[in-house]
Amino acid sequence: MARQGVTAVYGGGNVGLMKELADAVLEESGHVVGVIPSALVERELAHGRLSDLRVVASMHERKALMADLSDAFIALPGGLGTLEEIFEVVAWAQLRFHDKPCGLLNVASYYDDLLHFLDHSVSSGFLAQNHRELLIDEQDPDRLLAKLADVREEAVSR
Repeated sequence: MARQGVTAVYGGGNVGLMKELADAVLEESGHVVGVIPSALVERELAHGRLSDLRVVASMHERKALMADLSDAFIALPGGLGTLEEIFEVVAWAQLRFHDKPCGLLNVASYYDDLLHFLDHSVSSGFLAQNHRELLIDEQDPDRLLAKLADVREEAVSR
């Protein structure tokens, strides 16, 4: 991300995979914006070395600000919070609340079962194919960034 001049926007925490991503971007002299609720700052979970740390009142405010600051969304392997956040922004795209691309970094095929489920949802008639295609998946980070940039350029040129 840093080599491509892409700013990382994330939840501002000092734990887990997203902390590792923030540290890697910072080590490459990249720009990282964290958005964290004050309750998590009080629990000493805020990353202390970010380019920009914004403290907000609630998780709802956090997600709204992160969405406003972002040109695209990427989910790394994660748990329920990760799934909730990526599906929320994909649902917003489905409803045309935004036209920002959404992607899964499918490291070591982590998301394969989820992708199969989404394809099953299409074949079962619960999800339209064009809505399934709103969620781009890729195992290679550089290729995922390129795909998201292509989708973003298409949206901007419309």
